[in-house]
Amino acid sequence: MNGVLVYEILYVIVLVSVCTRIIYDTNTSTKALAYLLLVIFLPIVGIIFYFSFGINHHKRKIYSKKLFRDDAFENKIIDEILQSSRCNFEHGGETIKPYKELAYMLAKNNKSALTANNYVKLLVNGENKFPEVLRVLESAQNHIHIEYYIYEDDEIGRAIEQVLIKKAKEGVAVRFIYDDFGSHPIRRILVGRLRVAGVKVFPFYKMTFLALGIRLNYRNHRKIIVVDGHTAFVGGINVSDKYVNKPGNEKKLFWRDTHLLIKGSGVLYLQYLFLSDWNFCAKDNLQPDEIFFPRSASLPVADQKMVQIAGSGPDSDTPAVLFSMLQAINLATEEILITTPYFIPGESILDAMVIASLGGVSVKLLVPGISDSRIVNAAAGSYYGELLDAGVEIYRYRKGFVHAKTMVVDKKVAIVGTANMDARSFDLNFEVNAIVYNEELASELSNVFYEDIKDAEKIDAGKWKLRPWHKQLAEKTARLVSPLL
Repeated sequence: MNGVLVYEILYVIVLVSVCTRIIYDTNTSTKALAYLLLVIFLPIVGIIFYFSFGINHHKRKIYSKKLFRDDAFENKIIDEILQSSRCNFEHGGETIKPYKELAYMLAKNNKSALTANNYVKLLVNGENKFPEVLRVLESAQNHIHIEYYIYEDDEIGRAIEQVLIKKAKEGVAVRFIYDDFGSHPIRRILVGRLRVAGVKVFPFYKMTFLALGIRLNYRNHRKIIVVDGHTAFVGGINVSDKYVNKPGNEKKLFWRDTHLLIKGSGVLYLQYLFLSDWNFCAKDNLQPDEIFFPRSASLPVADQKMVQIAGSGPDSDTPAVLFSMLQAINLATEEILITTPYFIPGESILDAMVIASLGGVSVKLLVPGISDSRIVNAAAGSYYGELLDAGVEIYRYRKGFVHAKTMVVDKKVAIVGTANMDARSFDLNFEVNAIVYNEELASELSNVFYEDIKDAEKIDAGKWKLRPWHKQLAEKTARLVSPLL
């Protein structure tokens, strides 16, 4: 037997083994098929790509979210969550009634309580978010918990850093989580300054050169700040100057994004997510107690908005972020307004949007006209035809880059968070969305949407079908690999 034949046999054995692993280990048939085509038609390169980016850690549990040491105590807390959620639902008025299935699903499967006593403020763009952040951080008395996908050592990053250092020197416990991929430039200098000043800082799922490919998939995309267990921020805005639109700086790309300030018991689940992430990356053992979950967070506030948090990632038994979006779309009766910077929805979201539109619900989608990823934009375009044929209105934002991740349903429910409408957010990253069951806030976010589409181009369904064949081919080709993006 010559040497070439031996190598061919060995390669076939390896290829069959990899294909078997892909079939066994990949959750969805479309993603499995994409990886199979990749390893078969791109010899060696495809196999290397799969082992770098495609290994399914859902089954391998790279991360275990176990905040409670006592199982009996955890079960008691879960029972209390379900009971309080039922009580809040029963006394929640007419706004919450049509969304019983959504609220109950999150309470039961995500252990996220439906909370009734919350003040919620909509923050449009970084120039409105960061002054509020600095004000709340300055007010901290006991602890500051901050967790970001992207944190940059620039003007706004240093402004927040100075407050964190100041509060740490005053005796406030400051804990800081940064994603080691999204925030890699700060790993040495800024992180060093924080640690010297007494801030506890850890990267989430630290990357090394050899682990770069595999760990690139499982990133912490959350943006969370929790102060003293009763005030929090969540949404799409990272810590970076590019999120701030300063007057007179027309040369800079305009950045459209959305965030929320929450005060009240809706903060407690954000605290739970942070502490779980902290115990994982810091190898700590912080436990739920009165310091982190103060009774004051459950006391009535001036506002009484109902809030529920959907958080999920590779640690989750169910994809709560995806399921909550699907349920919200399915429960709509009049209107759905969706803003997302990356739209690779997968069959479930696509079908839900088509069914809603065909059923008489007005469905409007706002996506970037100016994008930071050509291949993602091309893949997104491959889905537009099906949506347009079903009557969905699609708008491409032209004023700048729209990075907001929001949904408004029937002007009664507002969803603001970190999750894009793509497989990476639904399956690979750690994400968090806030769901607000409140007509006032939903109407406010609806008004923001309609202001945004004034700066957008509406796609004409007829013209879309007539676009050049080579463009359609590029979009369809990008769609083939979209499960891997």
